[in-house]
Amino acid sequence: MIITRRLEFDSGHRIPDHRSLCRHLHGHRYALEVTVSGDVTRMDGDPRNGMVLDFSEVKTLMRQHVVDVWDHAFLVYQGDLQILNFLNSLPEHRTVVLDVVPTAENLAAKAFELLHPHIGDLCAKALTLENVRIYETPNCWADASQANQQHN
Repeated sequence: MIITRRLEFDSGHRIPDHRSLCRHLHGHRYALEVTVSGDVTRMDGDPRNGMVLDFSEVKTLMRQHVVDVWDHAFLVYQGDLQILNFLNSLPEHRTVVLDVVPTAENLAAKAFELLHPHIGDLCAKALTLENVRIYETPNCWADASQANQQHN
């Protein structure tokens, strides 16, 4: 069985080498979807009876490792020194420094990387992080899955 939980958050970024408007500072209302697979629990008295996992457990994991860190922060590539130096000059600014340019593709892969080690901690049964999807806009998104993570 496969389940998916979605959360939204707001962040700023820029794509420094982009040849169009995305090279400017701007923000998005991102949506993060996390898809997990596992067996459905079939045990009377178990709070997960009939579920792979409680959606609230996936939500907690998403918030702890991605959403609460990235929400209302500026996501900046460590090599974008002009913007990084500017952000560092702002007292108590929420800045997340990434080792990759903050494209939708890289953010999906980074979120997958942040969540993957913790999926097994959610319960005492086998779970698989199948996919992490980041919507940059309602019409544009990127997916990171176990298969494409192994090729990177």
